[in-house]
Amino acid sequence: MDSIFHEKQEGSLCAQHCLNNLLQGEYFTPVDLSSIAHQLDEEERMRMAEGGMASEEYRTFLQQPSGNMDDSGFFSIQVISNALRVWGLELILFNSPEYQRLMINPINEKAFICNYKEHWFTIRKLGQQWFNLNSLLTGPELISDTYLALFLAQLQQEGYSIFVIRGNLPECEAEQILGIMRVHQQQRPRLIGEDEAQTSMGYVSTARRRPDPTEPLTPVFTASRTSASQVQTDAGFVVEDEDEELKRALALSRQDMDVEDEEADVRRAIQLSMQGNGINGVIYRSSLHYQTTCTNLTI
Repeated sequence: MDSIFHEKQEGSLCAQHCLNNLLQGEYFTPVDLSSIAHQLDEEERMRMAEGGMASEEYRTFLQQPSGNMDDSGFFSIQVISNALRVWGLELILFNSPEYQRLMINPINEKAFICNYKEHWFTIRKLGQQWFNLNSLLTGPELISDTYLALFLAQLQQEGYSIFVIRGNLPECEAEQILGIMRVHQQQRPRLIGEDEAQTSMGYVSTARRRPDPTEPLTPVFTASRTSASQVQTDAGFVVEDEDEELKRALALSRQDMDVEDEEADVRRAIQLSMQGNGINGVIYRSSLHYQTTCTNLTI
């Protein structure tokens, strides 16, 4: 079966991860985004030059570093906006009074991108369900409709910049599959490096403590469908009843775990991106550095 695309954090390339997780594929590379940033820099330079290339303002502008990118992998909201425009997508500020006056139920949108300090991440609907595709997580996190509204409200209270994605997103196989089946998450994904970070801070949350390595692996998702008999895979999804031997093998790995309390999840989710120092806004520099790889979550 196909997969939910989830690009994990690498260096400070959260803008790239945010875009690719939104579009569900490796659509943008650092080189692509750098090219857009350089183009924006040149457009800004030309506008400044209109006031006179001998002016103090122009000379000062030339001495300043780019506001659209830096060597760490940071990219501005302008770069993200231009990258999405290539696909006919538009960003609308969710926090704006104009949008709020429309009183649109968030579950009727297609996707959001969120920013706090230096970190960008995507929340996207696939099929009829919402997923937090934060690159700081070890995998996609299922979000209920009720949780989505609460999550966004809490993000706003914490000072996040939230943008609504408008336009037709590229087709993806995960969207097609989740359009005919629903999944249920039994174990929430962890924050990359969570245990190490918590230990260094002098505490380990009871709810997020590393599991006993002697315990069997637990499934991540289960899925339901109204068609033929199915069986859960190690990855947590179900497959059609076609191979009895496979069914028996897979059945051995089945386990049930209680879903974490959603209210606790909200508090944890808000903390995922609240790392590093800086001021609030949408143009930032990143101080987070993680080593990881791009992976797919099989469904």
